[in-house]
Amino acid sequence: MRVFKGFVAALLTLPLMVSAEEIGSVSTVFKWVGPNDKIVVEAFDDPKVEGVTCYLSRAKTGGVKGGLGLAEDRAEASIACRQVGPIRFNGELKDGEEVFKERTSLVFKTMQVVRFFDRKRNALVYLVYSDRVIEGSPQNAVTAIPILPWPSKS
Repeated sequence: MRVFKGFVAALLTLPLMVSAEEIGSVSTVFKWVGPNDKIVVEAFDDPKVEGVTCYLSRAKTGGVKGGLGLAEDRAEASIACRQVGPIRFNGELKDGEEVFKERTSLVFKTMQVVRFFDRKRNALVYLVYSDRVIEGSPQNAVTAIPILPWPSKS
């Protein structure tokens, strides 16, 4: 019983852990009951790399299930990361390190963004993909940022 209560508590706090900021959305399918299906654009900052912001666009399922948080969102997502200031590393970067994660179904499916450092080209590479407890999806998107000097304010 204690394990079950802990599991339920963890599920209830999942939405609170999301650190993306919604920039905007557009409706794609009208629903008579519940919210419409939509494409959402969100932004988040890389927690270990100052000066980098990533923008995600992804589908959110509406309707009654979507309104209650029970719908499973599609696996497709798009990502664009940009240098928005001087780049500074806060700690050691590990290839394939998770920088963002958001659930896309009640329990079993998540969308993740991982980072790689391409030393040869002095660039940061970000990959977004969706996975499931049993079977993931090969659909993905990638973006890269060359690490450039940031002009100082004069």
